[in-house]
Amino acid sequence: MKLQSIELPLGKNQTLQKSPKIVLLVIFTLVFLTVVPYYPLLRRYPSNDSSETPSSSSYDHHHDSKDIGDDIVSTPSGDKYCDIFSGEWIPNPHAPYYKNTTCWAIHEHQNCMKYGRPDSDFMKWRWKPSDCDLPIFNPAIFLELVRGRSLAFVGDSVGRNQMQSLICLLSRVEYPIGVSHSPDERFIRWKYTSYNFTMAAFWTPHLVKSNEADNGVFNVYLDEFDEKWTTQIDEFDFLIISAGHWFFRPMVFYENGKIVGCHYCQKKNVVDLTMQYGYKKAFRTAFKAINGLENYKGITFLRTFSPSHFEGGLWNQGGNCVRTRPFRNNETRLEGQNLELYMAQVEEFKKAEKEGKKKGLRYRLLDTTQTMLLRPDGHPSRYGHWPHENVTLYNDCVHWCLPGPIDIWNDFLLEMFKREGVRSHEEKLQYLRDKKLQVR
Repeated sequence: MKLQSIELPLGKNQTLQKSPKIVLLVIFTLVFLTVVPYYPLLRRYPSNDSSETPSSSSYDHHHDSKDIGDDIVSTPSGDKYCDIFSGEWIPNPHAPYYKNTTCWAIHEHQNCMKYGRPDSDFMKWRWKPSDCDLPIFNPAIFLELVRGRSLAFVGDSVGRNQMQSLICLLSRVEYPIGVSHSPDERFIRWKYTSYNFTMAAFWTPHLVKSNEADNGVFNVYLDEFDEKWTTQIDEFDFLIISAGHWFFRPMVFYENGKIVGCHYCQKKNVVDLTMQYGYKKAFRTAFKAINGLENYKGITFLRTFSPSHFEGGLWNQGGNCVRTRPFRNNETRLEGQNLELYMAQVEEFKKAEKEGKKKGLRYRLLDTTQTMLLRPDGHPSRYGHWPHENVTLYNDCVHWCLPGPIDIWNDFLLEMFKREGVRSHEEKLQYLRDKKLQVR
């Protein structure tokens, strides 16, 4: 954290030597104010080498029920207006902050070191915003900020990839216990008992109602809610919604119960409406579902599209990702389908945010697209399985190795949580002002 210079309240002709008592008092006060607020968090933050979980007896204090954001500590690490999503990857020799051998939450297909990835430098980078600093993830602070809260990941396996990263990052303080309502691992729930914090994943690859036909083409009902998640999220305080790579597959689009077009379905007399059409409509319907919930009062984060990095062919045509270092900003750019998908979801996000404000709902943009565009080196490639295994995605350039670049998403999330107190307060005041104007 960059400290601002502090001007002592001395007159023009006064010197420090003439006021030793004042100087000592000022110094003591500054030290006290700097250290004490963080002491309860820092004293419980294990060292890098610690594998022990702290005793739950030290976390028993009661969490009062308040409006979301009211008690989220406002301690952003830099200027609250700094764009943390614009920057570069820089070396970080201290990373990673957990190991694949010590975190059981890592999905087999993202456990790159287990399956023989020969290099490890892809784990040793951190994100540096252009105009401020982004601190390394602090699990103790994160858990304090979400004490008594709940967080849901809504989307596909890349969203689950982020949840598993978060579990691993938090494992330096505590592991969760399973509290799932269903034996289906695609709908899983975890609880951090010492913090009364619940985390869940809801599988919905298209965000809307969909099913797979016998020929591998998906029927996607663009105007129908996927009730497997829309009926379950009222209780959650934070929602991270995302989608992307399933829209590259063949789809038939339905609206009002009728076929309106498709993407790469090769059906006679069915117009190709492109994947962007379906992607945009799916997000529109998903946001409509959220804004229409009667009891949902949470904060909705859109985690933006995460680009894949297939080179030399498509995912099912021998494409692979073999680079071993990040791009710099001037070495690549967001373009083509990646750009179109990004713009489509952000456009729908802005519409939903505007509509949600009328009900006092809050939307946030977890804008990871440019950051991850620069990380072609962070995917499992062929190191998510043994060479002899027959898997659908042999060279995986979609998901992310753990530990790996995806951990930065939770650095972003923590920083956004830190800023949330101020932002929520400002938006609440604006909402009340708007309501008064409507009454007049």
